[in-house]
Amino acid sequence: MSTTQSERLRELLEPLVASQGLDLEEIAVDSVGRKRVLRVVVDSDTGADLDRIADVSRALSAKLDETDAMGSGEYTLEVGTPGAERTLTEHRHFVRATHRLVRFQLHEGGELVARILGVDDEGLDVEVPGVKGRKATTRRITFGDIDKARVQVEFNRKDDGGDKASGNNSKNNSMNTTKEEEA
Repeated sequence: MSTTQSERLRELLEPLVASQGLDLEEIAVDSVGRKRVLRVVVDSDTGADLDRIADVSRALSAKLDETDAMGSGEYTLEVGTPGAERTLTEHRHFVRATHRLVRFQLHEGGELVARILGVDDEGLDVEVPGVKGRKATTRRITFGDIDKARVQVEFNRKDDGGDKASGNNSKNNSMNTTKEEEA
């Protein structure tokens, strides 16, 4: 059974990212003209500011220099966070999005925009905003009911302290490093 380059990179880099107190959310290798770009997305329950991104970027760069995981050609390493409108796919993503407004695509075919109030092993408690003067209502959604979920950007949101866990969820922090083949 063969493994893809992304899978090999994940096996190599995930322990290093975890040692920095972060979760490895995504790895992608893309070709941009003649160059390749390795994009690494990291996050944690407490968020990842630029200092943490820089630290993990240096650690990943050093690890990649020790191996031939990216081959001998030139590539750019981009390390960043998921950004404001992240897709929620893992249990931890939903936990981190508590108090955030999320657009859900439900298996039954409907769409729902609601604020996550709480998360447990089976699903979510959400608050559906009231429409046309009606009060907001609460609803239970099981993980099995969810087809897709994406955090929504809120420009007029009152600061209720809901982002305590992430502190910078609405920002996408990133750092780029270019590696060139030595002559």
